[in-house]
Amino acid sequence: MNSPWPSPILRRPRVRRLTLRDFRSYATLDLPIDGRCVVFVGENGVGKTNLLEAISLFAPGRGLRRAELGAMARHDGAGGFVVSAQVGDGDVHRLGVGYDREASDEPQRKLRVDGGPAPSAQAFSEHMRVIWLTPAMDGLFVGPAGERRRFLDRLVLTIDPTHGARVGQFERALRGRNKLLEEGRRDARRGAWLDAIEHEAAELGAAIAAARAETVSRLADIVLRGRDGASPFAWPTISLHGEFDAAIRGLSSLEAEEVYRAGLAAGRERDAAAGRTLMGPHTVDLLVRHGAKDVAAEECSTGEQKALLVSLVLAHARLVGDMTGMAPITLLDELVAHFDPRRRRALFEILLEFGAQVLMTGADASAFADLGERARIYEIKAGHVALA
Repeated sequence: MNSPWPSPILRRPRVRRLTLRDFRSYATLDLPIDGRCVVFVGENGVGKTNLLEAISLFAPGRGLRRAELGAMARHDGAGGFVVSAQVGDGDVHRLGVGYDREASDEPQRKLRVDGGPAPSAQAFSEHMRVIWLTPAMDGLFVGPAGERRRFLDRLVLTIDPTHGARVGQFERALRGRNKLLEEGRRDARRGAWLDAIEHEAAELGAAIAAARAETVSRLADIVLRGRDGASPFAWPTISLHGEFDAAIRGLSSLEAEEVYRAGLAAGRERDAAAGRTLMGPHTVDLLVRHGAKDVAAEECSTGEQKALLVSLVLAHARLVGDMTGMAPITLLDELVAHFDPRRRRALFEILLEFGAQVLMTGADASAFADLGERARIYEIKAGHVALA
């Protein structure tokens, strides 16, 4: 298969050992992981996805299931959990995520790097980047715009770990603005508070929009360079769409910030009547089209939508490598069973050519037969994991 991308010298970290305590279905697990292409096979419900979710906790955010911390603790356990991993490409580092329900009124993740406390999950990004594709993402193109924004923010977050904090601060600023507008009082103090909140929201909103726009532009360029009419994976075209995007397109960050601040001030009555802020990066949608057919993704067949989504994730893996110098560890949950043999073989070749560690799950080991000895296959039965 053609390789349209250059082959930069990348760090290619991999998970070498995964240790769990009271995490999901696992009371204890100490699993040495051998190889860059790893497959977990077993019947439904034996804990395959739980292993991928544990690794996803080393990325900023809430992991591939977006679950609350308490939901990840084993039901019959003490109420907390510990996930640790030995990760590296050459030098090996010990990363840890822990949760203790009894620790405080508002328990948080406890993060550690090489035995010492880490202030946030951003510290993990020095040692690994993680991307994933799960069955829950299958409805991305036909679902609400909010799901596509969340998908896009996950793409940005893998490159820029500070993006999630900006999005959270922006959402809090809008909630504060909406509350002030709902109160309806008209006095100097309220006006000053609104000015301050709108200043903060405009600064954050412009930064969020810029990060998203840069990610979409770079992804589009990678897709364009890599499109191949013979590939079984349709190539997508992607763009941002919405009133806010149209209003700031082509502006500098400072100009976009000023335009948004003025728009918020002018829209107070409209937003008060609506009960929410009607303009901003929280209203922008990610549009995806089948490039060869020029058809909206939501109008494509289920198989074409799956192929478009895979193309986006593979392009994102390339972008992470380009932007960070690190090939992202890639988690693919129950993916290959949905593809015909031709697409499976093509996917395997692309993943192996890129060289990042990839961890996949499936119910049937035969779906991975084309990998042969290039993959290490682990079988899961009743919470026990062993090489097949």
